[in-house]
Amino acid sequence: MGFKVFIRQVSAGLLLICCAHAVHAQENPAEAGPLSDSPAVVDRDPWEGFNRKIFVFNDTLDTWFLKPVAKGYRFVTPDPLETGVSNFFSNLLEIRNVLNDVLQWKWGQAGNDTGRFLVNSTVGIAGLIDVAQYIGMPRSAGEDFGQTLAVWGVGQGNFVVLPFFGASTFRDAAGMPVNTLVSPISYVDHVPTRNTLYGTSLVDTRAQLLSAEELISGDKYVFLRDAYLQRREFLINDGVVEDDFGADFGDDFDEF
Repeated sequence: MGFKVFIRQVSAGLLLICCAHAVHAQENPAEAGPLSDSPAVVDRDPWEGFNRKIFVFNDTLDTWFLKPVAKGYRFVTPDPLETGVSNFFSNLLEIRNVLNDVLQWKWGQAGNDTGRFLVNSTVGIAGLIDVAQYIGMPRSAGEDFGQTLAVWGVGQGNFVVLPFFGASTFRDAAGMPVNTLVSPISYVDHVPTRNTLYGTSLVDTRAQLLSAEELISGDKYVFLRDAYLQRREFLINDGVVEDDFGADFGDDFDEF
């Protein structure tokens, strides 16, 4: 099960979180080494040389395996069915959301996410239809244990790119085992069914990112790293974030 979880995190960690909050950056040639030696860059990514090597490994795996499968899935799957599959897995994540809502003392959001899970699991036919959004319970940005650790005062630690997991920090990596433990899929005893669920979730998540990839420009590693860190700050602070995205591209970035 562990390897399946690792693979599932490739798109969620490396691409979904990064691309969802990304913006266009100035076009620059990619470099093998660090793009900047400024103190701000070194402070948040002191292992850039190592991280780039792991990033290349993950990106190669995605390019030659995961992305082609995702394209095939999107091509053969009718849009209503694809939406239903995405809704199903999003509904399962509400359990993790509720747990972390409570741990962060967000009682209003906990009530909303609990209501969403109950309504969509019943009226929404096991989560295939997002009925809750139409009756005053909108989908939240989501919570995980890495965010909870941040709220509890745990420091971010170094940025790190993990094999299969993708972009992370020490704090977020520490939260991943808890996120796995609260996933209903991990408790499915029938191994073929469990693996099918993990695989389908992975491919569905990757398929959602195909259009988001068009946002990426310039040094891909820097772009995704900065987008990941900014997205995590956005989630931890519930939407309040200092926008310093693209600082590593130099002063010319401001002209855009």
